Amino acid sequence: MVMNPSFIKWIGHASFLLTLNGKNVYIDPFNLRNTRTHADVILITHPHFDHLSEKDIKLIADGKTKVFVPKDSISKIPVGDVVGVESNCHYSHEGLEFDTVPAYNVVENRVHFHPKENGWVGYVLDINGTKVYHAGDTDFIKDMTKIVTGLALLPIGGTYVMDIDEAIVASKSFKAEKIAPIHYKNLLGKGGSAAAEEKFLNGVKNGIILKEIEEPTYSF
Repeated sequence: MVMNPSFIKWIGHASFLLTLNGKNVYIDPFNLRNTRTHADVILITHPHFDHLSEKDIKLIADGKTKVFVPKDSISKIPVGDVVGVESNCHYSHEGLEFDTVPAYNVVENRVHFHPKENGWVGYVLDINGTKVYHAGDTDFIKDMTKIVTGLALLPIGGTYVMDIDEAIVASKSFKAEKIAPIHYKNLLGKGGSAAAEEKFLNGVKNGIILKEIEEPTYSF
């Protein structure tokens, strides 16, 4: 059987569109502009407005869209066939295989933003044998040391998640072929983002910078 090409687009912030064998899988769709392709599957990491955007979900979903979301946020999903998820579990849907992993804050002045007890998640997807780890909103946590992946997507914006220095330390705690920073441009601005990207590449030997554009940015 010939498979269709699989690729990933960085829509912006923590939002991604993965095309996997002809199916469209969104992670945390937010601030959608030209990318409004119908969603076969949506994965939500947690209920903050820039990750669970009811407005954006309505643009891409219908009653047939499978939506996976932490159990405390099921009622916030405006449309779709909704499944509540827990961390450290495996899920499967029509050829899509993925695991949920914990995502939470441990740094004292951030603990209240993403408490561990809320059970919010990141995702590790299997894309034609290549793993993609979307960390969600998180600090550097010991749960990360178990990750083995092809591509890792780590938040580096600080304030609510790891800052750039913490993300560099985190990147050395698990096995990944490539690691890309996310969740920073809205927080750091143009100049701060450029500086953070340079520091990330200098500190992470397998680091890459994804383009925030309306075309595939990483292919499988």
